[in-house]
Amino acid sequence: MSARVDWAAVEWVLLDMDGTILDLSFDNYFWRELVPQRYAEKHQMSLVRAHEVLRPMFEAVQHTLPWYCTDYWSEATGLDMAALKHEIRHRIGPVAGAEDFLRAVRASGRHLWIATNAHPVSWRLKLDYTGFHRYFDRVICSHEFGHPKEDLRFWEAARAAHPFEPSRTLFVDDSMPVLSSAQAFHIRQVIGIRKPDSQLPERPIAAMPSVRTLADLNRP
Repeated sequence: MSARVDWAAVEWVLLDMDGTILDLSFDNYFWRELVPQRYAEKHQMSLVRAHEVLRPMFEAVQHTLPWYCTDYWSEATGLDMAALKHEIRHRIGPVAGAEDFLRAVRASGRHLWIATNAHPVSWRLKLDYTGFHRYFDRVICSHEFGHPKEDLRFWEAARAAHPFEPSRTLFVDDSMPVLSSAQAFHIRQVIGIRKPDSQLPERPIAAMPSVRTLADLNRP
């Protein structure tokens, strides 16, 4: 289903960060290539063996808060995750056209927030590097509440701490479990992103309205 925003019904715009406003190619490179490479070097094993060791570690915590926690992975792997991300910060970049969308929402006077699972070390690095922090009124981080966006308890805690009206809210994200959770919380307009990584093909999202990238959404 192709998406079109009913802007007359929107007062709050909540956007995911990685894969929605920022190219997910940074994170995919980090987790699929850099971390296994450095893990193999640190623990003196082959790259193939490093992937074999890390894969079940990743799968065990996927869609839980530890999956998104820099401190958790530093302890689990023996690697300084914050330092590694800083080392490759030159790879951080926006989704093409996303900044124009942010400018339009800001100019419209609507509330513009980030809702992210990214650890504070990660979102601060990325927003500072891109300068995108200037567009947002606030950053709502799942680590503040102890539950990821996939969990309804995140939305309940987020609304209590940062009051907003779900029936007057637009939420955009690239994760199907997160999108489903937002729908279950009765956010009125929930839209999926089909191409979060500029280097990979589109991913179909059949269950709800979606666009290729944020740049394809109609603007206020």
